[in-house]
Amino acid sequence: MVSENGEQTYNVKKYRTPDGVPADIVMFTLTKRERKTVTKTLPLRELKVMLVKRKKWPCAGMWALPGGFCQEDESIYDAATRELKEETGVDGGHLEYLGVYSTPGRDPRGWIISHAFFALVEEWMLEHRQASDDAGEVGLFTLQEALEELELAFDHHDIITDAYLRIQQQMLQTTIARQFLPHHFTLSELYQVIQTVVPEFKEPNFIRKITSTRSRQGILKEVRDEAGNPVSSNQYSQRPAQLYMFTDHEPLLSIYT
Repeated sequence: MVSENGEQTYNVKKYRTPDGVPADIVMFTLTKRERKTVTKTLPLRELKVMLVKRKKWPCAGMWALPGGFCQEDESIYDAATRELKEETGVDGGHLEYLGVYSTPGRDPRGWIISHAFFALVEEWMLEHRQASDDAGEVGLFTLQEALEELELAFDHHDIITDAYLRIQQQMLQTTIARQFLPHHFTLSELYQVIQTVVPEFKEPNFIRKITSTRSRQGILKEVRDEAGNPVSSNQYSQRPAQLYMFTDHEPLLSIYT
């Protein structure tokens, strides 16, 4: 149909639209627990995902990802940010788009197309987490618990699996580890964070490679005081270890180098 001024008009009734477009968020954190040892050592770290227990149909009583439907006056990213705050009390952190989930029949409420995101937040941000009226409880679970022991709502098992694979890839290819570390850290702490997210990662020459390999130069820099002297810490070691910090440099790495 063409209007009088020649502009193409669109009939909104020509095509059926989805019954809802929710934003679902896979929120990861690393918990830290001090070891009971005589000598100083790194704390125990575990990668965990936040889930909410649904109170209403569908999937009442099942654990699910925090999320909700996008409104007409907001973007899907804005919806993800809003729902994350409303359902868990968490405001901020690293939020990134994961993908779209549209398998027919994935939701008994109708034709529901979900856009999934993943978030990386520090553990302290979850200390005062709370559930919204739509959720009965909020809990943190290891990946094994979430994927092997819980009956998850909708297709959230698939979404969590995909999100876990994504952050494992990014942990090895980007500086995303900074989301789980303090501003100043030792290389042992960095290595532990990488291994916690990617247990298969083994690199005996990690310190040499991360500080001297040409393609990785500029990712980190030594922490120095106002006088230019190196700053070290013995919080988790008997001997003081040099502290480092991430720069804003994101190197372009190739699988062929």
